[in-house]
Amino acid sequence: MAKARAIVKRRKAVRNIRKITKTMQMIATAKFQKSLKRAVGAKPYTVKLRELVTELAQSIGDVDHPLLRRPGTVGADGQMVPTTNRIALMVITSNRGLAGAYNGSILRAANHFIRQQEAAGKHVDLYISGKKGFTFFNFQKRPITQRYDLQGDVPRFTDVERIANDFMNQFTSGKIDSVHVAYMNFISTSTQRAEVLTLLPLAGVEAAVDRIVREVAEGEAQAKAGALDARRSGADINIALPPPAGPQVIYDFSPAPRDLLDELLPLTVKTALFQCFLDAATSENVSRMVAMKSATDNADKMVKSLTMRYNRARQSQITTSYRKSWAAWKR
Repeated sequence: MAKARAIVKRRKAVRNIRKITKTMQMIATAKFQKSLKRAVGAKPYTVKLRELVTELAQSIGDVDHPLLRRPGTVGADGQMVPTTNRIALMVITSNRGLAGAYNGSILRAANHFIRQQEAAGKHVDLYISGKKGFTFFNFQKRPITQRYDLQGDVPRFTDVERIANDFMNQFTSGKIDSVHVAYMNFISTSTQRAEVLTLLPLAGVEAAVDRIVREVAEGEAQAKAGALDARRSGADINIALPPPAGPQVIYDFSPAPRDLLDELLPLTVKTALFQCFLDAATSENVSRMVAMKSATDNADKMVKSLTMRYNRARQSQITTSYRKSWAAWKR
């Protein structure tokens, strides 16, 4: 009877764990749907920003801006842009675990990027968001320049704006040559890809904003095509970008186009970094939702297996007891 009792206790413990994982799955699902709606809802603003910056770029012609400078190349004044061989890497991880391979994939991509840059003779300044990334690089004995603890699970633009301003100040003052972001890019419910994005310098006005439009358009296309279906990989989703604003309409800008670019290019950097945080939050919730669903399914299988083992153990005890009673009666 002791064996059957042990199986009953273990089955009860597995059922309790299943309740926890099921609850976490439901919470992650609700958070995922909320974060996906935020990414899709940012599209109209991003599209208008792209159209306006494109019009300004066409009005000015060759754009010369501190955020567009590329260290090691010849600038618009014919002088070589100085280099410091220092780059900044922002690593976006989660504060909690139980999210499958989410944090591991980001940290591997960040580690690979750091090794590449160090092999090229560059020094990497680490900026960490999330406890998991801070713990990982502390364990590796890597110096961390700055740690950011954003409040809540949903990133706020005001918090991201302060981080972007710090990066832009360092870049324009010549302290660093470039800024990169290691994060999890959300593609579909079943596909998230760890990437290292170059935030600064901006390769070009149109290319920089087009990338933001494509990222936001991906979320909307996924929602329409059934992104909540885990069986979809996202490979069959066609993303149609809105056509760029052409030169058919001539605008009179007030203030001057170059003054407007001084406002819009920093806003482009802030929006790009904010999009990275939005993708990271969405990917984290998807990873946790999938991991908790897998844990819940495994708990169901274990409960069934333990129930079968209990029935066999109980049947064996009944049979043994019956045989002993029959043997005693024959005597």
